[in-house]
Amino acid sequence: MQRKGQHKRRGFSWFTLILCVVIGYFSVLLIFQQTYLGQVRDDRMAAEARLAAAREEHERLVKEKEDLQSLDYIEKIAREDLGMTRSGEMPYSIGHRHP
Repeated sequence: MQRKGQHKRRGFSWFTLILCVVIGYFSVLLIFQQTYLGQVRDDRMAAEARLAAAREEHERLVKEKEDLQSLDYIEKIAREDLGMTRSGEMPYSIGHRHP
């Protein structure tokens, strides 16, 4: 006979097992979601860096396009990069000495 206030102790509790399974499931789900969100954040940061680089390149190209409308800039490029001279000028190159 049981005394008042004492409970019979059972060896196996389905409630405890189900509670542990549910807690475990949601814990794993939370970990996977956090991992996924971390990857999304890293991808977003990489995309923002690529976008910033593309904007800088765009600005550089727009400036170069504007510069190419100037005859002075075209002449500078022709002289410095292509080694061109005006009619009657003698080309001069520094650092190309022949023995």
